[in-house]
Amino acid sequence: MLEGNRVSPISVRGFAVASATAVTAVGSVVGVASGSTAQNNDAETTAADSTLLADIPAGQQAQVQTESLTAQANVQAIAADVSAKKDAEESARKAAAQTAIEKKQAAEKAAQEAKEREEAEAKASRSSSADFPVQSSYTIEQIQAMARQMVPSDQFQCFSNIVDHESSWNYRAVNPSSGAYGLFQALPGSKMSSVGSDWQTNPATQIKWGLNYMNERYDSPCGAWSFWQANHWY
Repeated sequence: MLEGNRVSPISVRGFAVASATAVTAVGSVVGVASGSTAQNNDAETTAADSTLLADIPAGQQAQVQTESLTAQANVQAIAADVSAKKDAEESARKAAAQTAIEKKQAAEKAAQEAKEREEAEAKASRSSSADFPVQSSYTIEQIQAMARQMVPSDQFQCFSNIVDHESSWNYRAVNPSSGAYGLFQALPGSKMSSVGSDWQTNPATQIKWGLNYMNERYDSPCGAWSFWQANHWY
């Protein structure tokens, strides 16, 4: 009870118990977070709490203890919130880092594939009919030699498989029903004029057109061959 500026012994003792217990709770939470233990301090504080409680009338001890437990609960709840927030932030950071790594790897792979495709197309573009002597006729071996110079080595077998099925390497082959023409049975054959006006008589021009077609439509001759196997056309 207040008497002027004086505080009764009961109030002082009650406040001391609540404060000491709350401080102990804070110290325990901090100690656990830092990896240290506070058992000795807890024991000493518990003994002190018991001494203080003994000085308080029995009727007020329950109120003091309740206030002390409430203070402890509040401190523990705050510590739990801080810990949960820290764990969530760490998980989010790790997930973001992993996503960044995966995106970087995907971008590098796409860039490498694009580079390889550009190199293959550039090689095919450089290999025009002007790179080979013009002849009145060509043997299958000569035509295949041209193709080997123009088609990437890892794609040649797929390329060859398609030509085998379409024309048997006859650059003058004509489909009597549809009019499809040349090594790749282009329909109409005149579409091959996009890479050379001599498309009817020069197998190098036809090879250049066929390779461009396979790269643009199926990404590669092997992509075209996979489609051909499933559909028997490409």
